[in-house]
Amino acid sequence: MKLLDIGEVSERSGVKPSALRYYEEKGLIQSLSRHGLRRQYGHEVLQQLSLVALGKQGGFTLDEIAAMFGSGGKPDLPRDDLQARADAMRRQARQMEALAQMMLHVAECPAPNHLDCDRFQQLLRVAVRAQQRGGSKHR
Repeated sequence: MKLLDIGEVSERSGVKPSALRYYEEKGLIQSLSRHGLRRQYGHEVLQQLSLVALGKQGGFTLDEIAAMFGSGGKPDLPRDDLQARADAMRRQARQMEALAQMMLHVAECPAPNHLDCDRFQQLLRVAVRAQQRGGSKHR
């Protein structure tokens, strides 16, 4: 099996070499050998980096992601936390959809003042309800 040089992993994954070294320090990835001073990785590192990126996008810390990868091949999946975060993402998606609808209407509203538009007022009420159901408070 041909190993991937750190530069090739960086190029394919879009992750800087300094971040790859940091991820290795955190236990997220592991180099298999070195060619001179350059780290060498197996092809599975690209999938691991994709999972790290998704975890970060989901709001997990690197330590939480490392724990989910597990040590010794036994992942520690916080299933309740994953469910709660997925639910929060769905609520946020509904809120963002309501906001997007409102913004599109404002951009296309034929009324001289969108604040006087019945459709805009209806969309505003929907957006406020979505925000209230999501438990978000204006800070």
